[in-house]
Amino acid sequence: MTFDLALVLGLLVAATAMFALNRPRMDIVGFLVIVALPFTGVISGAEAVTGFSDSTVLLIAALFVVGEGLVRTGVAARMGDLLAVGAGTSPFRMLALVMMAGAFAGAVMSSTAIVAILIPVVLRLCRIRGQAPGGLMMPLSMGALVSGMMTLIGTPPNIVINGELARRGHELLGFFSFTPIGLPVLALAIAWMWLMRGTLARSGAPAEAARASLEGWASDYGLTARARRLRVPAGSPAIGRPLSQMGFNARQGITLLSVERQARLFRQVVMPRPETLLAAGDVLTLDLAEPAFPLDSLARADGLEPLPGPASLRESLGPEMGLVEALVAPAADLIGRSPVESAFRSRHGLSVVGVRRGREIVPGPAAEAPLRPGDILLLAGPWTRIGELARPGGDLIALTLPAEFDDVAPAADRAPWAIAALAGMILLMVTGWTSNLQAAFLACLAMGVAGAITMDAAYRAVSWRTLMLIVGMLPFALALERTGGVTLAAQGLASVAADMGPRGCLALLFLAAAGLSMFISNTATAVLMAPVAVQLAERLDASPLPFAMITALGASTAFMTPVSSPVNLLVTGPGGYGFVDFVRVGAPFAAAVLAISVGLVPILLPL
Repeated sequence: MTFDLALVLGLLVAATAMFALNRPRMDIVGFLVIVALPFTGVISGAEAVTGFSDSTVLLIAALFVVGEGLVRTGVAARMGDLLAVGAGTSPFRMLALVMMAGAFAGAVMSSTAIVAILIPVVLRLCRIRGQAPGGLMMPLSMGALVSGMMTLIGTPPNIVINGELARRGHELLGFFSFTPIGLPVLALAIAWMWLMRGTLARSGAPAEAARASLEGWASDYGLTARARRLRVPAGSPAIGRPLSQMGFNARQGITLLSVERQARLFRQVVMPRPETLLAAGDVLTLDLAEPAFPLDSLARADGLEPLPGPASLRESLGPEMGLVEALVAPAADLIGRSPVESAFRSRHGLSVVGVRRGREIVPGPAAEAPLRPGDILLLAGPWTRIGELARPGGDLIALTLPAEFDDVAPAADRAPWAIAALAGMILLMVTGWTSNLQAAFLACLAMGVAGAITMDAAYRAVSWRTLMLIVGMLPFALALERTGGVTLAAQGLASVAADMGPRGCLALLFLAAAGLSMFISNTATAVLMAPVAVQLAERLDASPLPFAMITALGASTAFMTPVSSPVNLLVTGPGGYGFVDFVRVGAPFAAAVLAISVGLVPILLPL
């Protein structure tokens, strides 16, 4: 071992120790590595910072922007709703769906891209369910890493290994050669994560404190039983009439909350105004202060068709509208007058659907209740108006913004463009027409041009801590190669494995690839280990296919440390994990993957 190699290994050990102790912060460790490595003389200062121009780093930054575009347009919320519907009330189904989403989507596109896109989706699910993010973030990353064991294009090491087989004139692995290994590994991963869910929840970031929610207010104020829906059928005399001419009277305890209307590509919910003209197919959502009010007869007289009530308040309001509690200021002009008398909706763009005085809900129509200082009003209306109410000053003081306010999409009307940009990026990544980096850049550009994201939002979306950590660790690969450390390890492995049987060689190759990928990228690991694997097979007069596959599987087993893969780094911050958490969960599972691989590979690809 040379002195230079000893210096580099010493720095690597020191960085690993700091990661394990979580002192200082991981991104600070990355910065310290950048500062220290040039002093070894192995790499220059310019080479130490080349990570800032590395395609992987730039790809991750671009994917953060794409993910933010999905959040701002409400696409991420809809994706989360689909997962929530599929999972129902079962925590196990939720964990399994998150992991399968990462595994199957990552089998045909970048696993890093999938994780970056799904992180905001999973965080929202955790917030809605009051669940600690740590319980789902590591399962997401593990599912995405298992995707590399699903198909030939699931991860770059598979392609590198296949390329080595082609260069030496051997038979190649097929597109689904890895799938019989990946499916049982995924099933085992789901079971293992379910067993470790308590450990992950305790060690990761805590769940957010319970906040007010739409459904909570619906229960407190009795709104769910009061909601009614009416539709404007084709040929109705109500078509073309303004709302001011309809029979909805606040003095009767009827509050028109919203009008749902078919837009070009999707239905949208609009705030009702007196001059709003009704159109065929419009769905009106009303709040009745007295649920027994004979609304059906009134509706038919106006040419409207009663519909079944909404399943939840969230459904009746739609994504564009919500609720807020506001306090009547002591010197407000509203005092002594009812909301109807003060033309409350015209002034504030919000409807009063409930009044709380002290601990009691004021009975009767809320719009008819004379207001007093200190009354708390439950208001319904567009999120934009609710956001304006949250600003200080005025007659009303916003007390509580519901948890759903965090999911408000400021560019919801740009959702079709965001979906198109995402679909285009996935298509380019799957077909290989452009590099993954170029595909992500094009998606960012498309979202910016379409208005799905602003420049300020794009800069805020990037997790600079994650990027700093990756940039700091990349120079180690170059330093280890330049000092001969990687070559020395590969030669030692070849000499030891030559005296072992075929299955022993497979186990040793797996361990070497998995161990090496803890410190350098799995692609670099595959480049270095592929020739060794094929040469071993030739020396043993065995088929090179099982040796090549076991090496690729070992390189994909990057579960043991947060720095093993960009996928792990992405979930470290949101999940609140430390270095030891990955070791505690990942090391036993890596051993199980070793057993499955060594057991199944010789059966699928005979030696």
